[in-house]
Amino acid sequence: MIKKRFYSVILTVLMVSMLFTGCSKSKNTDSNSTGGTSADSSSAGGGSKVKLTALISKHSLTKDLKEMKWLKDLEEKCGVEVEWQQISADWDTKKSAMFASGNIPDLLFNATGDSDYVQYKGLFENLSPLIESYAPNLQEMFTDKPEIKQLASEMDGEIYATPRYKCVWPSTTCTMFINKKWLDNLGLEIPATFDELEKVLLAFKEQDANGNGDTTDEIPMDFQGYENGGAFSPRVLLGSYGVQLTDDADCGYFVEDGVVKNYYTDDRYKELTIFIQKLWQEGLINPEVFTQDYSKYQSVARGDGDVAKVGFTFGWETGDRVGVKLKDQYAVVPPLKVTADSTVDVRWNNDTYAENYSRNAIAMSSACKNKEAAMKFIDGFYDKLVSMQVMFGGMNEVDKGISDNDDGTYTVLAPADTSLDPGSWKWTNSIADFGPYYIREDIKNSLTLSSDMEAAVNEKSNYTAFSKLDEKKNAYHSAFMKYSVDDISTLAINQANVNNIVQQTIASWITDGSDINSAWAAYVDQVNKAGQSQNTEIRQKAYENYVATLK
Repeated sequence: MIKKRFYSVILTVLMVSMLFTGCSKSKNTDSNSTGGTSADSSSAGGGSKVKLTALISKHSLTKDLKEMKWLKDLEEKCGVEVEWQQISADWDTKKSAMFASGNIPDLLFNATGDSDYVQYKGLFENLSPLIESYAPNLQEMFTDKPEIKQLASEMDGEIYATPRYKCVWPSTTCTMFINKKWLDNLGLEIPATFDELEKVLLAFKEQDANGNGDTTDEIPMDFQGYENGGAFSPRVLLGSYGVQLTDDADCGYFVEDGVVKNYYTDDRYKELTIFIQKLWQEGLINPEVFTQDYSKYQSVARGDGDVAKVGFTFGWETGDRVGVKLKDQYAVVPPLKVTADSTVDVRWNNDTYAENYSRNAIAMSSACKNKEAAMKFIDGFYDKLVSMQVMFGGMNEVDKGISDNDDGTYTVLAPADTSLDPGSWKWTNSIADFGPYYIREDIKNSLTLSSDMEAAVNEKSNYTAFSKLDEKKNAYHSAFMKYSVDDISTLAINQANVNNIVQQTIASWITDGSDINSAWAAYVDQVNKAGQSQNTEIRQKAYENYVATLK
């Protein structure tokens, strides 16, 4: 009986943690750990530095934090000595054992989720009083952007982790790319409809599009994720049916005319899945799309020297997606119409909030012995100049991330490692998006971004007119929704059941050629009974509460 009860508790912990992590894939790989998991914070006499322990869940590319001069300088300025534990893989599966033990580091960077504060009540410090007393930079952020304080706060107003804000990211995550050189080789144009896309992909498959004499080495279409969401997947084509997705479509949710819906059970998702199934059955899709991780997804698109392998794909920015050697071969594909005569108001993802706002940057252990010093150290990351360095690398001759132009302006430098594209260099040279930061609005006028960011902004301008948000009718900003403890548990358990059904069913339909139309009603009924209907009701309530706070 004891064993059964223990396993039941562990299962619940895992399910709760999936609520905010189960609908997207992590890009982390590998592992690098330095230092212990926890140690007492203490301050020796005579002005000695305060010793803190910290854990960071970082990107697999990111170098050892001990090599970052800007971070050493920040520790020195704050009078702390930090023993870092660095995790680059499988943190979501490792953390439950650590949290359950109650022995955690003083500070946790990018390592906690909302469900953790519920499941491990008392393990984490409420930061609200500390912010009021010792964190002027965070106070400035909350004054400038009141919605960020709302984002970071629980239903009862407590703050268990600091948030992030970066004003310079584009309003959409995903861009569609096509190899224009292949199109030119075959005398074709950039497709504008689903039918035109299919014809182009067939030509890519059959006519030696890359011109190397081998008609079998082209991958007409590649993506990552579909049945389980994913930012870089054909699910963005739901906009072609008029579905306005926002903030990476958390677990399939979106809003239409103030009503929360889920595309997993929407007929428009069925129609899109039938189209993707047709492309699969014609051999136009990379057969590894349902199994490849992000690293493999990126490496395949880099081709072989100047010979590309992928024709049509989805990604962040051209250089990031296909590499610097091939980027000039590719062009942006604007949103597609389903058919040439379609009268649907075509939409595109708006991920403004997901791209620029996020929660859970740094949490503090309630057992931290020197909370004042720890809070001041946390606040140091939110300094204007430090935040830029968190994102783009240090402003010094060692890190070579940013240059100070001595006139109030700054420039993100080209990679010191010329073998890397700017995006890979950013992730290698700094904590980047996984770090704590407040990139202020005035930075837009004083910071020259890296070439990849400039390119991303330019490329994504092709989608601006197709992102049509009405904050009270079709914008679903899931990070701002607040839930009770009971609702969080219910949502997590239900979502685990729903995800299992959706992921297995959709992938099977696409690959085995099943009659989706005849199977759809039974599938929808199964998903709803697994908890989708209940979750939608809970989210509708949370959505309405959020909308009521809008002015």
